[in-house]
Amino acid sequence: MVFFHKKIILNFIYFLMVAFLSHGVFLKADEVKKQTLLVGERLVWDKLTLLGFLEKNHIPQKLYYNLSSQDKELSAEIQSNVTYYTLRDTNNTLIQALIPISQDLQIHIYKKGEDYFLDFIPIIFTRKEKTLLLSLQTSPYQDIVKATNDPLLANQLMNAYKKSVPFKRLAKNDRIAIVYTRDYRVGQAFGQPTIKIAMISSRSNQYYLFSHSNGRYYDSKAQEVAGFLLETPVKYTRISSPFSYGRFHPVLKVRRPHYGVDYAAKHGSLIHSASDGRVGFMGVKVGYGNVVEIHLNELRLVYAHMSAFAKGLKKGSFVKKGQIIGRVGSTGLSTGPHLHFGVYKNSRPINPLGYIRTAKSKLHGKQREVFLEKAQHSKQKLEELLKTHSFEKNSFYLLEGF
Repeated sequence: MVFFHKKIILNFIYFLMVAFLSHGVFLKADEVKKQTLLVGERLVWDKLTLLGFLEKNHIPQKLYYNLSSQDKELSAEIQSNVTYYTLRDTNNTLIQALIPISQDLQIHIYKKGEDYFLDFIPIIFTRKEKTLLLSLQTSPYQDIVKATNDPLLANQLMNAYKKSVPFKRLAKNDRIAIVYTRDYRVGQAFGQPTIKIAMISSRSNQYYLFSHSNGRYYDSKAQEVAGFLLETPVKYTRISSPFSYGRFHPVLKVRRPHYGVDYAAKHGSLIHSASDGRVGFMGVKVGYGNVVEIHLNELRLVYAHMSAFAKGLKKGSFVKKGQIIGRVGSTGLSTGPHLHFGVYKNSRPINPLGYIRTAKSKLHGKQREVFLEKAQHSKQKLEELLKTHSFEKNSFYLLEGF
C-alpha cells in the first residue's frame, strides 16, 4: 500500500488521469484535488468475482446486473493473481479501479458524484523491445532469470524449444539469444513477454525460431516449431459465435472481444478434452456458469456453460485428449445450449480454430518467401550482435531494442 499526501499526490493523480480518463472517464481534475489524502493500491486479485468485489466495496450490484450479457461474460475473464489498481479517499471509499481481463482490455469502475459507473477500456501500457545475449553458465532457465529477473521469459523459451532442443546436452559457454518485447504499466512489467526471435547455439547445432504474424513459431526453413494440436471438443451443429479480439472504439465503446468459439450443440451432448492436461479449475464462474479449465504447459483451455461435469472429474485430475469431461448446457449467461471453448497461450487468448488441425503447419508460396527474407535479415543481425559482444568478462548482455 502506498500513501500519497496532498503535496506529492498531483503527479500520481495526473498519471492516473492519463490512464483512467483518456478513454472517456468523467472524473475531473478539480474533483480529485479536493481530496486531502488519497491511497493508491497495487493489489492482487484473489479468487473474487466481480459481484464479490462490488459487495466488498459497498457498490450497488445493479452495476453488474445492468450490464449486457456479453459484458457479464467478459467479466468472468478476470483471472486469479492478476494485478489490479485502486484509488480510495480518506474514508476508504473506492474512487476508481482498473481490473485487467486480458493483456489489452480492463474493467474500469469509477465514482462520479454519488453514482458508480463501469466500462471496459484499453489497457494503457508502454511496450519495450529488448535483446538478451548470454553465455550459458548453469542452465538456460536459471541464466535467463538471473539476467532479466523474468521467469516468465525463461518459461516461454523452454516451452517454445521443448520439442526441438536437447537441453540436457547443452554445455557451458553455449550461446543463447532472445529478442522479445515486454509491456510495462505503472513502471511494472505487465502480462507476458513476447518472444520475437530466439537462437540457441551449441557446439554442433544452431536452433533458430522466429515469431510469425499468425502467432506461431517457425524455424529458419519456415517449418513450425513446437506446434500443438487440438481436437474439436464437441459434435456441434454450427459455430454460433466465432473468436474475435474485437476493435475497441475509443468514443462509442460498443464493440467487445469474444475470447473463444461458441459451438451450438444439443443439450447434453458430450464434451471431450481437446488436449491432454490437468484440471486447474472446476466449478461455477459468474457469466460462464459451469466451467472446467484444463492446463497443459503454457496452455489454458476453458470449457464453459456446461450442464454437467463428468463423473469422477475433479480439480487436479489428469485428462487425456478425447476424454469426456462433461456435457453441453446453457448455464451462466447463455441464450441456448452451446459450448464456449477458449484457449489461452501464456495467458493470452488465441483463436482455437487456428490450432485444430492434423499436422504441423508449413509456410508456402509468397508467405514463405517473405518470411525467409525477414528471417535471414534477423539472423544476420543477431549473429553480428553476438560477434561484437565479448563474454570473457560478462556472461550476459541485456540490450534495449534490437
